[in-house]
Amino acid sequence: MAFSIDVSSVKSECMEQVAVIDFETTGLSPAMGDRATEVAVVVVEGGVIVDRYQSLMNAGVRIPAFIEALTGISSTMISRAPSAAKVMRELAEFVGDMPLVAHNAAFDSKFLDAEWSRIKKHRQQEFACSMLLARRIYPVAPNHKLGSLVSHLGLPSAVRHHRALADAEMTAHLWLKMVLDFKQQYCLSAVPHEFLRMLQKTPKAQIPSCVERAKHRLSL
Repeated sequence: MAFSIDVSSVKSECMEQVAVIDFETTGLSPAMGDRATEVAVVVVEGGVIVDRYQSLMNAGVRIPAFIEALTGISSTMISRAPSAAKVMRELAEFVGDMPLVAHNAAFDSKFLDAEWSRIKKHRQQEFACSMLLARRIYPVAPNHKLGSLVSHLGLPSAVRHHRALADAEMTAHLWLKMVLDFKQQYCLSAVPHEFLRMLQKTPKAQIPSCVERAKHRLSL
C-alpha cells in the first residue's frame, strides 16, 4: 500500500539518499533459526520517496500460526514466492551502497546480515535507527513504537501494520519528519545520516553539546 504526504516543506530539507528497510520474519532471531518472509525498501531522496522494492520470499520454512495472525502472511503465500536467495540478490542490487534506516534497526540488521550471508554478501553500510532517534527527538511521545509515533505525529498510516512495504513507508515518513524537526530545532543546514547515527547513541542530556561538536566537524 502506498501513501502520499504533503512534502512541499520538506523537499529542500533532506537531500541525502537513504534506503529505509523493513523485514517480516518467522520469529525474533536468525540465530534461533528464524527466517525472513518478506522484505521492502523505500528509497528517500531530496525529501521524497523516489523508489520502492518489495517481495515475499520463500526460505523453505513454514509460517507459525501466530506470525500468520500478526502479518497475514501464510505458508501458502510463501510457497508461491521467489526463493530467498533470488530476493536477497535483487535486494542487494537495489540497495547498492545506500545508507540504511530501519525502525528498531537491531532487528532488521540481524535478518539482513543473516540472509545476505547465505548468498555470500556482506553489508558494508551502516544503519540508522528511527526508534532510537525518536526517543531523543520526541521524548514526550506516548511510546516509540512505529504505529504510536505515526499517530502521535499525524503521519500517513497503514490500514494494517506488520507488512513490510507499509511499515517501510511509515518509517520513511517518520524519518523525513525527524530530519526536518531536528534541523529546525537546532538551526542546522543539514542533518546527514552519519550525524544521526552518532546522535542515536547520545544520551538526551548530551544532545546539545553533541550538536555543537558536529556543527564544526561535519559543517552542519
